[in-house]
Amino acid sequence: MTRAFTHVPVLEAEVLAAFRSVAPGVIIDATLGGAGHASALLAMRDDVAILGIDRDPIARQAATERLTPFGDRARVVAGTFSNLSAFVLNESEWIAGREIVGVFADLGVSSPQLDDEARGFSFRADAPLDMRMDSTSGITAAEYIASVELDELRTLLREHGEDKFAHAIAKSILARQPQTTSELVTAVEVVVPMAARRRGNVATRAFQALRVAINEEVRELDEVLSGAVQVLAVGGVLAVISYHSGEDRATKEFLKLQATGGCTCPVILGCVCGAVATMTVRKGGAIVASEDELARNPRARSARMRIGVKVAS
Repeated sequence: MTRAFTHVPVLEAEVLAAFRSVAPGVIIDATLGGAGHASALLAMRDDVAILGIDRDPIARQAATERLTPFGDRARVVAGTFSNLSAFVLNESEWIAGREIVGVFADLGVSSPQLDDEARGFSFRADAPLDMRMDSTSGITAAEYIASVELDELRTLLREHGEDKFAHAIAKSILARQPQTTSELVTAVEVVVPMAARRRGNVATRAFQALRVAINEEVRELDEVLSGAVQVLAVGGVLAVISYHSGEDRATKEFLKLQATGGCTCPVILGCVCGAVATMTVRKGGAIVASEDELARNPRARSARMRIGVKVAS
């Protein structure tokens, strides 16, 4: 096993429960990582196969090693999950007429990526300001900072929870042009008074905002959600784990839209607009980690999972 991607899957029991009753077929793991969830699903069900997608070549190597015992029931492919329909089409020979009975996405950066100091995702060690999920393509966070306008960066920071100091932080970052993680931390620290700092590192939200921007995570989430509705068979399950409020809110609103078909008719009148639901929501609120899991894996604290089930329309 590739050591860099040895980690404990978040909400593993809850993910297994989400897919336990799906029909035989293919589950798409749209954020394969080290294949922790995928291997658990394959071990649980010998009548399902996993199509795993990941943009990170290190993750794909680790996943391939971990899934080798499952033979042809596992398929690892390179890329982002922004076009699930294309992946299904490209792998049609391997899918061989089986239905897509599940889509799973574990969003954000993985623990092994955070722990790999050279990737630049974390402020715990000084490293080049990279933050790319796929370190072989795209622009780095430092290159993004060199090209972004003040208004765009300020808006990005506000969208990720920086409000009062978003303008000052954006100006400081652009003026200092940080090239390393420690330089980015300094650019934030110099404009946020000690009295106004929250628990944890003052630069946490700036790191998150930059990572989301350069990896186009907002667009990716929108497209994987809509793509799941297209590829899932009736009765198929969509399960999404998110780690910050923006992702969770987007997933919640998407599932609500699919469950209502976009209907805005007054409840007292019933639906008269002809809206058609495409999914049902399995549980009203988000599924969170148990106290036992939190004791074993504190990083699960921010995880929120939401589940939808495809219905006939």
